[in-house]
Amino acid sequence: MAASALAREEIVPALRATRDADPLATLIRLWWLGAPASMAAADLPLQDLIEAGLLVRLGDSVQATVHLQPWDTGTGDPAYVVSDRKVRPGDPSLRPDHVVGAGGASANLAQLGWTAPVGRALDLGTGCGVQVLHLAPRAEHVVATDVNRRALRLARLSWGLSGMTGVEAREGSMYDPVDGERFDLVVSNPPFVIAPEARYTYREAGRRGDEFCRDLVRRTPRHLAQGGQARFLANWLHVKGEDWQDRVGGWLAETGCDGWAVQRDVQDPAEYVELWLRDSAEHGTSAYRERYDEWLGWFESMDVTGVGFGWIALHDSGSLSPLVRVEEMTQPVEPPSGALVEEVLRAARAAHELSDEDLLDARLKVAEGVVEERVGPPGADDPSRIALRQTRGARRTAAVGTVEAALAGVCDGDLPTRPLLAAIAELTDEDPAAVLRDAPAALRPLIADGFLTVASLR
Repeated sequence: MAASALAREEIVPALRATRDADPLATLIRLWWLGAPASMAAADLPLQDLIEAGLLVRLGDSVQATVHLQPWDTGTGDPAYVVSDRKVRPGDPSLRPDHVVGAGGASANLAQLGWTAPVGRALDLGTGCGVQVLHLAPRAEHVVATDVNRRALRLARLSWGLSGMTGVEAREGSMYDPVDGERFDLVVSNPPFVIAPEARYTYREAGRRGDEFCRDLVRRTPRHLAQGGQARFLANWLHVKGEDWQDRVGGWLAETGCDGWAVQRDVQDPAEYVELWLRDSAEHGTSAYRERYDEWLGWFESMDVTGVGFGWIALHDSGSLSPLVRVEEMTQPVEPPSGALVEEVLRAARAAHELSDEDLLDARLKVAEGVVEERVGPPGADDPSRIALRQTRGARRTAAVGTVEAALAGVCDGDLPTRPLLAAIAELTDEDPAAVLRDAPAALRPLIADGFLTVASLR
């Protein structure tokens, strides 16, 4: 119960669970909950910690100046993240160089950033250093950068407590600290918040609109090694009279890399402003309404109708005809999401490059984990809707017709598509010529979305 409450930023159950003040409870109360602990109860080198700036004395008690939390990297080894203390309503306002701790976005990027082992990895805007905890076990060399000197100091504490060595930390903005260098993997949870001014370095870059995220995408290819990949979290604007997919797709098209952008959520301007004013614990303060109104007015001046949140993946595949895919996916995906990137791009390329004749001559196979769902009134001879659903991977669902459903039921990679479709047409009393004519347009999206795979050509 206490752990669940902490996920909701409620600490009372955790305070109750640690009130016996045994050694572990003292550590939890001090550095995870931010509560004072008695000088007598804390079996710690108090003076050393006070001199190091990690504790401050409050009468007969001590209180932590930083937030420390355990973090699961999936390796089984203990890891810890050090950041500034969490700010809750009623606390003093954030300092401009506030270092935010690890949370849901950090976990999402860690999942997205998963790849096979790599040589050189870059964590751009490392913050509290959490992504390095995931990168270090599978990269030969890790470079971490941040414009905030204080963030780098706390990140080094995170890495030290977690037993990470050999991480190279550099101070500077964007790619300036790694000018001229290339990496096999770049990950970033950048300051993507779209705001009228840059008040906090961890979330706002001070650029107009979503220009910072566009610039990050545009500058990345020159820092990717051959075959290198980049994985980012990002925000983008929805602007009146413009398709957001065209907007973000344009960013990717400028890179010359294969790219996949996924919108996981979208908020209207008011929801977005409320989210980030809560993030900085400004709800209920005297300045709340004024900042809320100013932010909305700024959005209105740019004809903003919403803000999208999601991820962007780039792959320097060396292709002379780079592939760009932009889509909305709100369903849960199979973790780690990073494992999907190459699979999705490979499927989309296969669908894009197959001619109609090649597709009909290809041997197709239904992907692992695809199931069929039929919906209709009880007792009806025919369903009103047939859908294919992925139980693995991207977990997409696609409505299909009778012919496509029948093909999915029999294609196992042994026979070409053309004779299978001819047999299906005969069984369903369809015109074989019409079925063969219409099939490529119906099957191509199923290949691109990973419901069907190309086992072989001819």
